[in-house]
Amino acid sequence: MFMVPFGVSMAATVRVGHAAGRRDVEGTRRSGMAAIALGAAFMAGMTLLVILSRNFIPLLFLGMGTPDTNPTLQLAAILLVVGASFFIADGVQTVAAGALRGLNDTRTPLLFAAICFWAIGFPACYALGFTLHYGAPGIWIGLSFALAIYALLLIGRFHVLTRRGYLPDISAPT
Repeated sequence: MFMVPFGVSMAATVRVGHAAGRRDVEGTRRSGMAAIALGAAFMAGMTLLVILSRNFIPLLFLGMGTPDTNPTLQLAAILLVVGASFFIADGVQTVAAGALRGLNDTRTPLLFAAICFWAIGFPACYALGFTLHYGAPGIWIGLSFALAIYALLLIGRFHVLTRRGYLPDISAPT
């Protein structure tokens, strides 16, 4: 599932970069925002598909439920729902990062990643998973939370840069 938004991300990098190279402010913004919306829409569909099939997917790997596998099937179904919350944010952050690469903006997303995953995500995962004893679902919730913040920061960064007409000087090394 991730490969589709990854491909959209690569296309966003190229389209945003071409529009920026043409000095087309509106085209730059339109290309990035359209790609972000496409990535979000695709991953929303995949999220719905996984949530609806959460009880069937584990059976593909574990076979029909038996008394020995029922706890594993139940945990897998729970983790699929919790993990599905990760999908939309992951698709959006991937595409938004690609759009920012098209603007030659790579340092700020790196800083955002460090803050979101180390300063926010790691403590959230630890607190939810171990301190509050939510276990594996708590860890996934913490990671999803950090990823959602990261995606929002990247979209915000793209919005701010393109709203004020930022176009990088592509002749200068970054």
